[in-house]
Amino acid sequence: MNAVEVRNLSKSFEDVKAVDKISFVVKKGEMFGFLGPNGAGKTTTINMLTGLARPDQGSIRVHGKDYLKNLKTIKQSIGVVPDESNLYPELSGLENLCFCAALYGMKKAERTAKAWELLEQFGLKEAAFRKFGAYSKGMKRKLTIAAGIIHDPEILFLDEPTTGIDVASARQIRMLIARLHETGKTVFLTTHYIEEAERLCERIAFIVSGRIVRIDTMENLLQPMQEEHLAEIICTRGEKQAVDLLGKEFKDLVFNNTGRNAGRSFSRDKEAGEEHVRVKSGEPIPVGRLVRFLEENGIQVIEARLLRSSLEDVFVRITGIEAKELLKVTETKRHGKKKKAGGGT
Repeated sequence: MNAVEVRNLSKSFEDVKAVDKISFVVKKGEMFGFLGPNGAGKTTTINMLTGLARPDQGSIRVHGKDYLKNLKTIKQSIGVVPDESNLYPELSGLENLCFCAALYGMKKAERTAKAWELLEQFGLKEAAFRKFGAYSKGMKRKLTIAAGIIHDPEILFLDEPTTGIDVASARQIRMLIARLHETGKTVFLTTHYIEEAERLCERIAFIVSGRIVRIDTMENLLQPMQEEHLAEIICTRGEKQAVDLLGKEFKDLVFNNTGRNAGRSFSRDKEAGEEHVRVKSGEPIPVGRLVRFLEENGIQVIEARLLRSSLEDVFVRITGIEAKELLKVTETKRHGKKKKAGGGT
């Protein structure tokens, strides 16, 4: 049985079509990724799947049951981690967890024990009595995830779990998510970080402008890219000269048009006097020959390396959206007041 089944789901806000007739399934026990730029419809979708927004049309089934007809029962089996914290800043970490547990009907002794267990597991035990409002961004995200799983849900919905936090905290949260998935939980993850989706998810849906443009396993998405070979050569100067020289000598290779690094800014490297030449080919790239040829023609090479095709290449190829566009915050919040604690109840 599938954990979640969505058919022809749509949602509009006035004249904006946020989600446009999307369909997909999430298998029981899998980590399913929803990848797309800000404003693509990820949060609107997750709000419909968790009962925070009502679809204009379409159906949602969870564990085979109609979601809207069995909302109260189904909500007991799901956990929700929204894109912005829904916990109370004036309560301590322990109090927030106990409050959320109470909303799920857990008895006092049970919820207190579970709260301490999660504080320990998430590395927040020393901050148990500190007010949530005084937590760092990374700590807030961890406690919000803990609140979403305190009732041990079968399905966990995570909306942009690592947005706006530092690199170290993001890495810790990804590890926590991976461990939760290893326990058998079904995880639905929305993100605009390509590397996050590639690292965590088994299957991924690409969503752009409210429509799903591709759903597939990581293996199937990356397989066509394995036929491409990529390399990067870093020189001290003369990128154009290097490309011109290489293009005349190695006519079967494509230079500075690999897709993987298209659109990436090298301003910091250029300030340091470095130039990047990117190489693409359908055959293995003779990096050593390229380096020797450049140096024989007076261009000093600092570094040369082969590159692995990534989900970024796939996303750019399928959607036409450069990776840097994913990081632009273009979405304005369509909902006024934020939900308070217990968003999954």
